[in-house]
Amino acid sequence: MVSTSELAIDVRHASKTFRGRVHALRDVTLQVAPGEIFGLLGPNGAGKSTLVKILLTVIRATRVEGTMLGSPIGHRPTLRRIGYLPEHLRFPSYLNGEQALGYFGALSLVGRRERRQRAGELLALVGMQNWAKQKIASYSKGMRQRLGLAVSLIANPALIVLDEPTDGVDPVGRKDIRELLIRMRQEGKAVFVNSHLLGELEMVCDRVAIMSKGTVIRQGTIGELTERSRRYEFVIAGGAPSGELAEMLGTNRVRVSARQPGSDGLAASTMLELPTSDPIEAQPFLDALRSRGVTVVSARPVRQSLEDLFLDAMRESGDATPGAVRGSENNGKAA
Repeated sequence: MVSTSELAIDVRHASKTFRGRVHALRDVTLQVAPGEIFGLLGPNGAGKSTLVKILLTVIRATRVEGTMLGSPIGHRPTLRRIGYLPEHLRFPSYLNGEQALGYFGALSLVGRRERRQRAGELLALVGMQNWAKQKIASYSKGMRQRLGLAVSLIANPALIVLDEPTDGVDPVGRKDIRELLIRMRQEGKAVFVNSHLLGELEMVCDRVAIMSKGTVIRQGTIGELTERSRRYEFVIAGGAPSGELAEMLGTNRVRVSARQPGSDGLAASTMLELPTSDPIEAQPFLDALRSRGVTVVSARPVRQSLEDLFLDAMRESGDATPGAVRGSENNGKAA
């Protein structure tokens, strides 16, 4: 367990009230460890951007306690060790990619020699080396986003804060950015990601926090947050009454979740659910099916997707705006 002094982010009781009436944040507490990718989720207006701006001293909190990289939140010298990619980063369009990195590197007090060296390395890292000499005015949105990610890394930060890093990026670019985030984690850097693309976060995040109406309503690893939804799904050829199957095992836990009629010459099949995440516990059920001559077409562990988890959390919190967040196309997620 990482001690409090070693945490990349340790924010406690963060609150923000605008004009004395609008409560943007309500007593938010969360921690991010070094070498961890942490995802912050929530619909528009949940308070995500307000929290990020408080951490980066863009706005002043009504109340906040804690540290970033071992120093009190708001400590100016510590901000030099933090890379930041805002949602709408704007560049001087008359600069080229290489010049832009040099410009932002100078603002971050990176030495000239190091700026030149890191600019080339970072442009290659984000796949922009072939456009280094082209003016930013000619860049697509996805290319600007890649350049913005390189800018966030120019000072070799220990903590990287990314706001919608894959917005406007094509599928190949998203894969490249995921791999880059994983590389940052392997180097021991902490990555704090705010994104609407739940499918993207699900593939890389170690832990997530879900915000609604200025409050963190759920927080933990995806495994911890989806534990209650974990189950084994078995597809068998033909059909069998759920009562008969339960009697086979001496349990009423098994459930027929769907009967699928045959089509295109295929036999009808039935899906069965066993509410357990333990493969050892699932074996007797599989053995019982086989011992009775039942053809098992497939067997797989399943859990909620991050999208379903998010939507459940929004419904429980009474938030009426879950549609603001986009997720994966699949309703379920293989464990």
